[in-house]
Amino acid sequence: MGLFSFLTQELAIDLGTANTIILYNDKIMVDQPSIVAIDQSTGKMIAIGETARAMHGKTHENIKTIRPLRDGVIADFNAAEQMIRGMISMINIKNLVFTPSLRMVIGIPSGSTEVEIRAVRDSSEHAGGRDVYLIYEPMAAALGIGLDVLAPEGNMVVDIGGGTTEIAVIALGGIVCNKSIRNAGDGFTSDIQAYMRHQHNVKIGERTAEDIKIKVGSALPDLENPPADLIVRGPNLMTALPIEVPVSYQEIAYCLDKSLSKIESAIFNVLELTPPELYADIVEKGIYLAGGGALLRGLDKRLTEKINIPFRVVEDPLHAVARGTSIALKNVGKFPFLMR
Repeated sequence: MGLFSFLTQELAIDLGTANTIILYNDKIMVDQPSIVAIDQSTGKMIAIGETARAMHGKTHENIKTIRPLRDGVIADFNAAEQMIRGMISMINIKNLVFTPSLRMVIGIPSGSTEVEIRAVRDSSEHAGGRDVYLIYEPMAAALGIGLDVLAPEGNMVVDIGGGTTEIAVIALGGIVCNKSIRNAGDGFTSDIQAYMRHQHNVKIGERTAEDIKIKVGSALPDLENPPADLIVRGPNLMTALPIEVPVSYQEIAYCLDKSLSKIESAIFNVLELTPPELYADIVEKGIYLAGGGALLRGLDKRLTEKINIPFRVVEDPLHAVARGTSIALKNVGKFPFLMR
């Protein structure tokens, strides 16, 4: 450790469409919704994370809530910069007389364009990052799961986040073949909103749809331990009168079927591109499921039945990418796949 190394603080960041997670010294210091509230008259951020999420859908004309990322990439540069800066400021780094320089490793979708990559790098640097490294999310997820990504053997990871589903075969420190599709947790939420509108004639917001997904969400219409029906309240689209609707997990399995079929097709596409020797490794070890979408009831069983390869939900799937970025941060000189 150099004489002035204490002047540099190292942060691992999972900059997600739904949530942003920041690790410092291998500890999760920030785990907040990726949303900010902006004062329209000044352009300044007035709330961030959970506080801003509580305002979402309830604001007046002077306040606007913004989700800076869409489909896994930055959609609003200014809001993203303010969000990153604000979340970094949540970390209480003690015993510092002055502001340290920041070294960051940030996860990005594997299908990011050069423009999208530049947007992440620029917004991070504007938020205070001096040394900014980028890592593709499926590689970060593999590290976070505990896989030896440098080994001469194949591992397949499916990371279902908020904005994208990342599918990759990894071997020898590189991504052999991959696919990134913009069909993931946020898409599931939109599916539920549309279903409630068309099937039950009730209008619900994003937060209510998210609640339905968590409480009765399912990938299968037949579960061994099914959740109880959820009572959903909202305005009738025809009369605007309040109504109550019971929603079952079978209904949600039906309404998510098309989106899940798209993920299955993408997995098949990647398997078709996989070299035979690596394919054999994957069949033997199974396919690893990470990300918030991995928590959807029955998803591992559905995918196993459809693809005929075992799917395994990893431990703590929500934080796999974040843990992986933290591991990468400590091995900047070792891992050739980090982008600077």
